[in-house]
Amino acid sequence: MIRNNSAMDRVVERPKGVRGRRAWIWMGVGVVCLILASMAYPSIRRWAQSEASVALSDVRVGTVIRGDLVRDVSVQGNVVAAFRPTLVSPARGVIRLEVVAGQFAEGGQVLARVASPEIESRLRQERSTLSSLRSEVERQRILSEQTRLQGRQDIRLAEVELEAGQRALERAERIRQEGLLNAVELERAQDAVKVSSLELELARQRLDLQTETLDFELRQRRSEVERQRLVVEDLERQVDELAIRAPVSSLVSRIEVADRGSVVQGQEVMTVVDLSAFEIEVAVPESYTQNLGPGTEASILFDGEEYRGLLESLSPEVRGSRVQGIVSFVGEAPEGLKQNQRLSTRLLLETRGDTLKVPRGSFLESGGGRQAYVLDDGLAVLRPIEVGALSVSEVEILGGLELGDRIILSDISRFEGAERLLLRR
Repeated sequence: MIRNNSAMDRVVERPKGVRGRRAWIWMGVGVVCLILASMAYPSIRRWAQSEASVALSDVRVGTVIRGDLVRDVSVQGNVVAAFRPTLVSPARGVIRLEVVAGQFAEGGQVLARVASPEIESRLRQERSTLSSLRSEVERQRILSEQTRLQGRQDIRLAEVELEAGQRALERAERIRQEGLLNAVELERAQDAVKVSSLELELARQRLDLQTETLDFELRQRRSEVERQRLVVEDLERQVDELAIRAPVSSLVSRIEVADRGSVVQGQEVMTVVDLSAFEIEVAVPESYTQNLGPGTEASILFDGEEYRGLLESLSPEVRGSRVQGIVSFVGEAPEGLKQNQRLSTRLLLETRGDTLKVPRGSFLESGGGRQAYVLDDGLAVLRPIEVGALSVSEVEILGGLELGDRIILSDISRFEGAERLLLRR
């Protein structure tokens, strides 16, 4: 009877090489785990120190640099023609349009005509009156010549009579000396000379008075003619203005009346724009106007390029917390501008040299300009900062940051004031 199989068993010794191989495997696994743990320790430590996490790709990061900061204000501007008059009807009547909206017109070209029978009738009447007055002047001139001629004739006859009387007096005196003529006849000859002399003097005075009177009458008639000529010229000007002309080479922007429609004096007819000179009409926030004035430099962005400009004027009136201003181009304006086209414009307030600055971002408004997240070895640490001047694209840093620091420029309000953020890559 076989009680067990102990008699059949034999001891087998384990090979020494196998035991050493397993030890090395476990040792290698331990080393790998140790290396992985050392590599993961910084991340684990950052994770343990952080209060929240954010993907690095979800935030915008900027670097603190040193350089010049241009303090400016960005405004939206509309392109407007520097010369854009609105033409009005010169009189009441019926208008006939010669152009359509969008048509180009040369300077002096007739754009519309107003038919005004009232003004044209007055012009014919006043021309007739002017012709009549000119006839009166001519008649007065002829009358003056006739009167002067009659006066000169009377003077000449008086001179002849005086000469005859003087010769008669000389004969009477010789005969009296010979005793052949009595005293009465001599005195009669003397009286005749005196009378002739007096008549000559009166004839000369009468001619002078008549000449002065005739000259006055003639000047009066000529004055009436001149006054009437001015009336006719004014009416001719009004008739000529019934043809509405383009003041300069321009584009007809819009037409306010219908063709063959009735218009009254002063009614708007059409607007034309001079396409050779453009300006930028800007709306500046009221808070910036204290630092602005005529002559302030501007930068105008058009078609990817910047053009220099100057602030020409600034309205004294505030509308909707904004002030209207006009910016003109320095030099030639770029080609391709269109009326009412919107352009981005920067008004340059001042330039600060050698300052610490970072790109402008939403962190400024969301953090109140008093704090920012600074990147530090995979973490974003909230740090108090102090900002100075602001521009459209940059912010001056007065304290809290150093040259080369990198900060989060995006909105930081979503982090709810967390002291440390873990940045996931």
